[in-house]
Amino acid sequence: MDIIGAKASSPHGFAADETRLYRRVARAMIDDLQSGTYTVGDRMPAERDIAARLGVSRPVVREAMLAMEVLGLVEARLGSGTFVNRLPGDREEPPFTVSPFELVEARLLFEGEAVALAAQHISDDEVLRLESLVSAMQHENAKEDGEENADMAFHMTIARASRNAAVERTIEQLWLLRSTSPECRLLLEKARTANVRPVVEEHAAIVAALKMRDPAAARVAMHAHLGAVLQHLLFALEEEAVAAARQSVEATRQRFQRP
Repeated sequence: MDIIGAKASSPHGFAADETRLYRRVARAMIDDLQSGTYTVGDRMPAERDIAARLGVSRPVVREAMLAMEVLGLVEARLGSGTFVNRLPGDREEPPFTVSPFELVEARLLFEGEAVALAAQHISDDEVLRLESLVSAMQHENAKEDGEENADMAFHMTIARASRNAAVERTIEQLWLLRSTSPECRLLLEKARTANVRPVVEEHAAIVAALKMRDPAAARVAMHAHLGAVLQHLLFALEEEAVAAARQSVEATRQRFQRP
């Protein structure tokens, strides 16, 4: 079943459909659960097999699996794989929220332009505050259970420096979604487990561009940072898949070892 080929494709290769692709993949897998293809306790197929069957990329499958995990339908067990946790009702419709990847996409749009505005209006005191927040990030990263307060404060300082209240409030709402969307919260937990932390150098590059009052350079630095954030989130999901593969290889090795 190729869900990409099921509808006319867009110029980018995606189906011309208003529904986000990962939601359609999750819906297809939920249909499998409802039809009895899998039962509680069964291990779900590897993401590469799901991707091949549905005609999508593996990152899309990871995003769909994350949504299903939030719904309590599957459970990812580090080193073992993903297992069916419960079966959906016949008429159960998944209440999808905002995915982490949708959030980063929105942040790219708004924060990329906010930082360009900020480069034109930011004060010396605000630049100094950003520099101190970069140092605070470094200290937070050094702590095993360190929070990421400096990261949000950094981005909100830039939002305020845009001198546009609507921009500031929009970015504040995006950061609120980061902590209130169940899908975003779950992936952040996985990222922390994989030791993914705010990258000091990326934030320092943004500050350097703002210090030069260069809107174009500031925009490029913000885009580079948020593009890296997206890769870090994918890495957090990849770590689970790699751990499961290692566990499987080790189990096979032990099985065939001679006494």
